[in-house]
Amino acid sequence: MSAKRLMLTGYGGFVAGSVAWQALRNGDWDVYALSLIEAPEERERFHCIQFDLTDAAQLRKVFEEVRPEAVIHTAALADIDYCQNNQADAERINVGVTRELANLCGESGIKMIFCSTDTVFAGTKGMYTEEDAPTALNFYADTKIRAEEIVRTTVERGVVSRLSLVMGLPVLGAGNSFLAKMFDSLKQGEAVKFPANEIRTPVDVITVGRAFLEMAGSDFTGTIHLGGSTRIDRYEMACLIAEKLGYSRDIVVATDSNAMPGRAPRPNDASLDNRKAQRVLQTPMQPLMDALALVLQSKKEQEHGT
Repeated sequence: MSAKRLMLTGYGGFVAGSVAWQALRNGDWDVYALSLIEAPEERERFHCIQFDLTDAAQLRKVFEEVRPEAVIHTAALADIDYCQNNQADAERINVGVTRELANLCGESGIKMIFCSTDTVFAGTKGMYTEEDAPTALNFYADTKIRAEEIVRTTVERGVVSRLSLVMGLPVLGAGNSFLAKMFDSLKQGEAVKFPANEIRTPVDVITVGRAFLEMAGSDFTGTIHLGGSTRIDRYEMACLIAEKLGYSRDIVVATDSNAMPGRAPRPNDASLDNRKAQRVLQTPMQPLMDALALVLQSKKEQEHGT
């Protein structure tokens, strides 16, 4: 039986890297990774196509050539402050590219999984469910809310997957990993700063990759929250990680992200209720320390080629 064709956007980011690595391991998918960065060497069942996703004509051409059975769309401008200060770029990529992909998937009846974020919520109550109405505090969140609506109204077989704070290390691709930066600082004995005002439900990148692949191959549609099973502020989270790695929690410095001048506002408590994910997915949502162990084990396996 031949593998199914998966189109994956945002290759080069560490979420897409986790999806690609796990897809290649389980053997169910041929991966067609779309990336703005230089394409790596071809390997069996992995094809990287380098181009600018904002080129709508090229995107349609590639889509029609690949003929995917599912699309996982992770590509985005995710730097909140950059988006706030460069709104045309954020609009073009976060909304415009999503619209083009949604139209292609909608026309073809293709499954589409859209990667959204916990920051669509204002952060006034926490433990948000899929039924809670989003409210944007910054322009990045605004683009994601509008992109979500495009997927819901355009793609019959669409999934809006809101991710909590993603914890992980790059396995394929690089991306913006707070854990990788934290590891580097700890090894050099440098203090690390984390906001105590931001309460989240951290989810590990391995679990996200597994959940995305599970949904790509299932009949599930709708909105789902992928968050871990530990609700915690980011400062305390960093302290626990430091201690687990054998460092003193004194090396972690508490900050307030909304007291820093020149920054776009962040939600204080954007924790996600993951009961729906626990109910409809076979992929378990991990508590913090189990998630960290999974990340470290997966990185070790990747380094040893397993």
